[in-house]
Amino acid sequence: MLTPEHFLPHVNKPVHVAGWHHPLTLTRVDMRRLEEWEREAAPRQPFTVIFRGPPGDVLAEGMCDLRFEDGTSCSLYMIPVFTPQQDRQNYQAVFN
Repeated sequence: MLTPEHFLPHVNKPVHVAGWHHPLTLTRVDMRRLEEWEREAAPRQPFTVIFRGPPGDVLAEGMCDLRFEDGTSCSLYMIPVFTPQQDRQNYQAVFN
């Protein structure tokens, strides 16, 4: 089961998406603090992984095979999100 700790070492590093010609950059890992009553039932800490890509050429929503600089890989459901900055396109993968 993936946790925030799997992604934290890769923040600000390139991530390669299989079958896509642009690398992404993992920009941050946002963690939601669990309420006391949630801790027993939650299988893991909920978190969101945010990636940055180039503007204009948007990676389609869906499952993506990712490879990190150190050779580790995983498959994530990537979602392009509204990005008000003109110089990039952001994506997220959400873990509940």
